[in-house]
Amino acid sequence: MDALPEFALLRATTLDEVVKARASHPESRLLGGGTDLIVNIRRGIVAPPVLIDVNHVEELRTVRADARTLEIGAAVKLAELAAHEEVMRHYPVVAQAAGFIAGPTHRNMGTLGGNLCLDTRCLYYNQSEWWRGANNHCLKTTGDVCHVAPKSRGICFATFSGDLAPALLTLNAEVDLAGPGGRRTIALESLYVGYARQDRPITEREGDGKHYLSLRPGEFVTAVRARNTAGLRSAYDKIRIRRSIEYPVTGVAVALRREHNTLADLRVAFTGTNPRPVLLKGTAELCGRPLDAGVLNGLDALVRDQIMSMKTTFTPGHYRRRVAGVLARRLVTRLYAE
Repeated sequence: MDALPEFALLRATTLDEVVKARASHPESRLLGGGTDLIVNIRRGIVAPPVLIDVNHVEELRTVRADARTLEIGAAVKLAELAAHEEVMRHYPVVAQAAGFIAGPTHRNMGTLGGNLCLDTRCLYYNQSEWWRGANNHCLKTTGDVCHVAPKSRGICFATFSGDLAPALLTLNAEVDLAGPGGRRTIALESLYVGYARQDRPITEREGDGKHYLSLRPGEFVTAVRARNTAGLRSAYDKIRIRRSIEYPVTGVAVALRREHNTLADLRVAFTGTNPRPVLLKGTAELCGRPLDAGVLNGLDALVRDQIMSMKTTFTPGHYRRRVAGVLARRLVTRLYAE
């Protein structure tokens, strides 16, 4: 990797200071753990002139969890989240997802906000500057062609790989945002717009691997919130090339509710497959009956239809799609039997 370029570092202590700094420095980036950002700066992928350290903003570092609600500040460390007793007790899918991220040192530094807003990844993008230059810069940097799909007509297929997003999507979470334009709360699912549809132009609501977040200029995540559902069982699992450090080949979060012998509620979300985390649509139609082969086959069909899995990693797309289906089946079967 190359040496870090020069940049200014601002240390904020309040949320208002962060907002003002973002307004004054539109090209700035927030620095939480820096486990992804600093690597990308070294590789010349991004070159922000200003970094805003948010690790001392108390408003962003709180965790509140009980049997009714969950609230996590954007600067909460992943290790803290994974080991939080109330989160493990009432929202196991979140604790498990946080505990699966990278290795212990990364989790000690990485934050919730960083993982939720993780830059999309691709074999042709996450390389050194000289490698990218030698291979004709891709669409996500300074090129005009997506090397994964050269005939994609200007659509980028870089993949979202954050682990916490699918876990929180199964809880119907909301995300709090702040910026120069004020504060607002949106559904977490609305934060992600990486649909990568070749038959439609890129818009604010339907982006691709390059335009994958719906954040407004200067806006950033401050917290995520969710409500518990009585009787909801949840879990997260993923496949990766190495059992530590590596991003997911496919990550799956499942939350379900069983009433007697009936599947009453089913939510399944994926990461590592599309330019956005995918909350599977159509699972409600699988509910209202016992978990049987018909339900599992229906789940497989939904996965095949909605998981994209292009060749953005060393593993083939068809393998990731199959793994996604297998993991979903395993988690659903296990949680239903508990």
